[in-house]
Amino acid sequence: MALKTRIKEFREKTGMKQSELAEKVGSRRETIVHLENGKYNPSLKLAMDIAKVFGVTVEEMFEFVDEGEK
Repeated sequence: MALKTRIKEFREKTGMKQSELAEKVGSRRETIVHLENGKYNPSLKLAMDIAKVFGVTVEEMFEFVDEGEK
């Protein structure tokens, strides 16, 4: 199972830069890059903070998928 994220989709929809999102959630831009590229799984707190920024649920922002569906 792999964690699929929609961070980039929501971020681009709102015109937000990676650095702006990182600042809002108290993280580094590199962390956002790794999340968007599927190289890092967020802590529960970070996942909740990111979802809150965009006004969506954690389930809307992140989902587990089979490796082949990534």
